[in-house]
Amino acid sequence: MAEVQLVDVEKRYGDFLAVTRQNLTIKDGEFLVLLGPSGCGKTTTMRMIAGLEEITAGNLLFAGERVNDKAPKDRDIAMVFQNYGLYPHMTVADNIGYPLKLRGVDRKTRTARVQETAEKVELGALLKRRPSELSGGQRQRVALARAIVRTPKIFLMDEPLSNLDAKLRVTMRAELKHLHHELGVTTVYVTHDQMEAMTLAHRVAVMREGRIVQLDTPKNIYSEPADLFVASFIGSPPMNLIDGRISGGRFEAPGVSLPVEATDRDKVVMGIRPEDLELTDPASAPISGRVYALELTGDSTLVTLREQGSSICARGPADFEAAINTSCGLAPKPGARTHLFDKDSGQRIDA
Repeated sequence: MAEVQLVDVEKRYGDFLAVTRQNLTIKDGEFLVLLGPSGCGKTTTMRMIAGLEEITAGNLLFAGERVNDKAPKDRDIAMVFQNYGLYPHMTVADNIGYPLKLRGVDRKTRTARVQETAEKVELGALLKRRPSELSGGQRQRVALARAIVRTPKIFLMDEPLSNLDAKLRVTMRAELKHLHHELGVTTVYVTHDQMEAMTLAHRVAVMREGRIVQLDTPKNIYSEPADLFVASFIGSPPMNLIDGRISGGRFEAPGVSLPVEATDRDKVVMGIRPEDLELTDPASAPISGRVYALELTGDSTLVTLREQGSSICARGPADFEAAINTSCGLAPKPGARTHLFDKDSGQRIDA
C-alpha cells in the first residue's frame, strides 16, 4: 500500500488547461473518489496517477518517491475500466491470472491465487467460461479480480459501474465496499454518480473545470457544501436553491419568508434540502405555492411547488395526495439546516 501525493500537479494540452495546478494527498489505505461532471478533469487526474498521461508541471509521489518518469508497469498499480477490458478468447481463469503470467509466476502458484481471488468475488464456479458467456455484472467482477489478484499498492477505478443496470450497480457497490474493507488498498475511484461517491468514499474530491472545489468526507460535503455547484451536484433529489434577499433578519423570495442569522444583503441564494421540509397549512406556512408535480418514489412522495416561476421540492409521506395547481404550504422541519450562498461568487456565506 502507498500514500499518493499530487504536488502542484497541472495538465495542459497545448493552450488548453485541463487540470489546474492542485495539491492532493490520498492517505495510505484510503478510498478517495474523484467526483464531477464530464470534462471536469477527474479522469485526466487519474490517468496522470497511472502514468497514462504525462504531467505538465508538478510532482507525483508514491510513498514519498517521485514517480513522474516511471512507466505505468513500474508503478505497481492496477486499473479497472468502464469497458472491462477482458480478453474475449481467454477463459475467466486466464483473464484473472494474466497479470501473474506476465510477471513470470509459476503455474501452480498462479492457479491457487486465481482460485482464491475468484472466490472473493463469487466467480469460483465460472472460471472455465469465456467473457461472452457472462453477464455485465460477472464481467465487471472478472475485471476486479484481475486487478486484485497481484495485490498492487494502488487501485485506480475509472467509472467501473457505469455500464451496469441500476440493480447491479447497487450490488456491485456493496461488493466494492466489502472488498476495500477486506484488502485495505489505497483506491482512487472516478465517477460522475454522486450516489457512488457518497456510499463508497472515505473522502470525496468534487471537481469542476479542472480543479477540486471541495475535498471532505461525504457527510460534510452533503451537510456543508462549499459553493452553489457542490450544493446542486450532491443530493437526490438535489438541494432547493432559491434566489432572494436578506432584510431585517429574514430571507425573502416569492412565496418564501424565513428567519436567518445573517446581515442584510441582496443577491442571496438560500439552499434547503427536500428532506428538511415538511408539508403544512398554506395559510400560515413560511413557504407557499401551488402544486406543480407529485412523484411517488415508494417510501415517500416528492412534492414540487411552483410560485412565480420558482420551484421548490419537498419529500412528503407516501400517502400524500393533492390536485395539481392547488395551494400547498411547506415549513422547515425542527433542526433543519438552511444554507446561504452569495449569488455572484457562488461561495457559501457562513463558511
